[in-house]
Amino acid sequence: MSDLSKNDIERATFAFSIYDFEGAGKVDAFNLGDILRALNSNPTMATIEKLGGTKKKGEKQLTIEEFLPIYAQAKKDKDQGCYEDFLECLKLYDKAENGLMLGAELTHTLLALGEKLEDNQVAEVTKDCMDPEDDDGMIPYAPFLKKVMA
Repeated sequence: MSDLSKNDIERATFAFSIYDFEGAGKVDAFNLGDILRALNSNPTMATIEKLGGTKKKGEKQLTIEEFLPIYAQAKKDKDQGCYEDFLECLKLYDKAENGLMLGAELTHTLLALGEKLEDNQVAEVTKDCMDPEDDDGMIPYAPFLKKVMA
C-alpha cells in the first residue's frame, strides 16, 4: 500500500464508498472491476479475477483494507491499453485513412477479438457510444472510442 499516495488513497476510499451499498464498509467483489475502472484503471476480466473479483454477486466481500493493495497492484499493471493503443488498433480498419471504419467491422471486432463481448453487451455499447452510420455504413471511430473510454 506504500505505493499509493495520500491522494490515491482518498480517491480509492471515495470510489469504494460509492459501491458500499449497505454502508457496512464492504463491497461485493463482483463490483471490483467497476471500482477499478472508476479509478481510471482498465483491467481485463482475467485481471479482475486474478485480483480477487468474482463473476457472481454475493460470493465474496472486500473491505477497504483488502481493496487498497488490490488497487495498488492494478495501478502497477502495465497489461492494459490506453486510448492511443486502442486508436491505433482501430486505424487498421480505416482503409481510406479518413477516420472512418465500417460499423459492421467495429461490431465484429468487439464480438470476436480480445476479451470477447456477448451480443447484448455489444448492442448496448454501440447504442450508447456509436454515431449513426453514414450511407456507406461508415462511422467515425475516434469519437466512439472517446465515449467508451470516458
